[in-house]
Amino acid sequence: MRYLIDTHILIWFFESPSNLPLKIREEIRNNKNSVYLSSASLFEIAIKVSLGKLRLSVTFDEFLDRINGAEFEILHIRDEYLKYLINLPFIHKDPFDRLIISSALAEDLILITADENIHRYDISYLW
Repeated sequence: MRYLIDTHILIWFFESPSNLPLKIREEIRNNKNSVYLSSASLFEIAIKVSLGKLRLSVTFDEFLDRINGAEFEILHIRDEYLKYLINLPFIHKDPFDRLIISSALAEDLILITADENIHRYDISYLW
């Protein structure tokens, strides 16, 4: 399977794994799956950490090392994602989540998220 993990899933995976159902943790760890991460999530985490809205158990640099060690494939923002974004219904107002949704649509990925607003989109999701 090909998954894109939402920002909160990424944070929970490293910081609070017990927040994730066992099935989700297993899917993320399964070497047969391709797991992607949007660069938008990294921007979002960096901004929240710098504003004091998010505290990590490690430094941001160490958090990035954890991500790199997990061998997630990073999706950098492409024009195609923006073409999906411009036509995306305004169900979800968060710009980071909207870009993540658009990336999943453009790349035909299953989005792992617990965000109920994202579930309202015509998108493949897990959880």
